[in-house]
Parts: sequence; structure tokens; C-alpha cells
Amino acid sequence: MGKRGNSEGSIYRQRENLWAASITLDTAEGHKRKYFYGKTRKEVQEKLAAAMHDRQQGTLVMTPKQTVEQFLANWLTAHNPSVRPRTTERYEGFVRLHVVPAIGRVRLDKLTAQHIQTLYAQKLEEGLSPTTVNTLHMMLHKALKDAVRWGLIARNVCDLVSPPRRAHFEMKPLTKDQAQQLLTTLHGHSMEALFVLALTTGMRRGEILALKWQDIDFDQNTLQVRRIFTRSKGHRYVLAEPKTEKSRRSVILPSITVGLLKQHRMSQQQAKSEAGEYWQANDLVFCTASGTPLNPNKVLERFETVLKKAGLPHIRFHDLRHSAATMLLAMGVHPKVVQELLGHNQISMTMDIYSHVLPTMQKEAMGKMNDALKG
Repeated sequence: MGKRGNSEGSIYRQRENLWAASITLDTAEGHKRKYFYGKTRKEVQEKLAAAMHDRQQGTLVMTPKQTVEQFLANWLTAHNPSVRPRTTERYEGFVRLHVVPAIGRVRLDKLTAQHIQTLYAQKLEEGLSPTTVNTLHMMLHKALKDAVRWGLIARNVCDLVSPPRRAHFEMKPLTKDQAQQLLTTLHGHSMEALFVLALTTGMRRGEILALKWQDIDFDQNTLQVRRIFTRSKGHRYVLAEPKTEKSRRSVILPSITVGLLKQHRMSQQQAKSEAGEYWQANDLVFCTASGTPLNPNKVLERFETVLKKAGLPHIRFHDLRHSAATMLLAMGVHPKVVQELLGHNQISMTMDIYSHVLPTMQKEAMGKMNDALKG
């Protein structure tokens, strides 16, 4: 075999239980060798292949002595095409407002766990919530993981720090009686179909606001969740792909919801006729009197008004999702069915979130076991 070219990379055994690979990079300072290490040949071979692919795509940062600020600027550019605009906006804000002022001038290869831990402590002291700092940690961990994969640093120092725990939002699902009370109050309300859809299916607000008539099959009484309504740069709301593959799902509709959706479609046809040439044909199920998307914040305001009128405790719109899941589980519906309805990636996620329902389910199960065996 002929000798490999400098750009092809090479793999060799460094010593027992340690393999190494290297690749030549063109930098502002000339040709530089970048090294990768691993316990097996396969491990370094995969690192080398990933680095060569990233170099070909133009996403492998070539500067060996870059600062954290320089690295994150390049990382954001490489990372942005693969994430949502809302995520991009949040990451750019984290880097600009929090990371760069604190540790931006630190050389990437000199970054330590102490730098990161001090950053988190400083942000908590400045008033950022534990949840926000935890999200900041997740972003930095992801960025430094790529830096390790690209051979820019030897290890991810975020693995060595203790991020603050996320703030726990108290779940406030409606009871069956409270749900009935809400339905009674909603009767005849302009957003009755919207709120009942959320309560009966557990769909997220963004999924409901992005729903189109083409997604609903009234012959089969089903709908398809195909997109979401999310905020983009400039605080504009746009249609986007669901966050995960499981979020793209088919939902079977109960009769009460189907009936309300049909009534809502008739009302919308009337609004379309009255709007005439001013109607914007977006095919949205829930929209304004001119066919434009609803403002998510206005939906929340209307929801709060309905709760007060019904004499119900204040809950988040998202708690309608929790209410649907809790009631279904309490009625003995299998958790796998609830997982698929909600679009959770794993059934363990469903079981973890709604663990408060399990004791009741177990009690009922043991009652049935007793009835079956007592003869």
C-alpha cells in the first residue's frame, strides 16, 4: 500500500491500551497536526473519520489556540442548521450575554471545570433561575462535546461540574369534576373547541395552533400532528417541524371533540364569508377573524379568563395536557397508550411524569387480583 497523504490522517498504537490518530489541518499559522486518542483502534478510527467529514463540510475549526469566544462563534455557525430557530436564538443569547463576558477570553484548551462552576455560581447570584442555568449547562456540554469530537480538547470539563437542579413546576391537573365544570363554562365560548381539544387529547399549545384542516379526518375521527407553532428570531411565530419523531403522531378524537370541531368549522366558514377579500387562506383550524394565526399569549389570556369564570384554581394551559394524561391513567388506560397520545419518546418518561397516579392504579389492580382469586 502506498503511503497516506497528509490530508488522509493516520492511526497508530501509542502504547498498550492506547491508540492514537492524527490529521493535518491548514491553519492561519501553517500546517498543524491534530491528534485523537482512544483505548481501541476502532474508537480513534471513528474520531478520525468524524473529523475528516467535519473538515470536508467546513465545520471543523482549524485554529488550535482559539479562545472560548472564537470556538463558540464557529460552533454556533456549524450547529445552527440542525436546530430550530428558537433554539438558535436562545443559544446565541446565552453565548453573548453570559458566557463571553465571563470566560470568553479563556483559551479553549485551558478551560477548566472551575471556570464553568464559577460561571454557574455567578449567574445564580445575578438572579438567573436554576432552570435557566441548567439549560446553559446543557448548551455548553453539547458544544464542548463537539470540541472533543473535533480533537480540539482532550475532555469535556462540563462532565466535572455540578449544574443546579432544574426548578420543579408543580403539576396541577384538573380532577374529573373540575374538568366537567370547565366544559360547562366553555359552552358557547369562541375558543371552546380549542380548549376542549387540549383537555381531551393532551396536545401541546404549539401543536394545536399549528393544526390545519387538512390534518383532520372526520371520516375516521382522527387528526395528524405534523407541525408546531414556535417563536423565531425577532419574536415572530412561525410553523416548524415537531421537536422529535414521536411528536409526529396520529390522535384519535373522542366524539365530544369531533362535534365541537365540526361546529367550529361552520363558524369559521361564516367568518371567512364576512372577511371576503381580506381573508388569508392559511387552512388553520384556529385562527383570527381574517384567517391569520392566533397570538399564543392571547390564547393564554382567554384561558385564564375562563378559569376565573368557572371558579377553578389558576393552572397553566400546559396543565390541560397533564389533566388528560392523569384522567386516562386513573381510568385504567395503559401507560403505553398515554405515551403515544402525548408523543413522549419513551414510556419511562410518561411513567416518571405521572408517577403520582401509579399508587391508585396499583390499588385497583390488586383489587381485581383479589376478586379473581378469592373464588
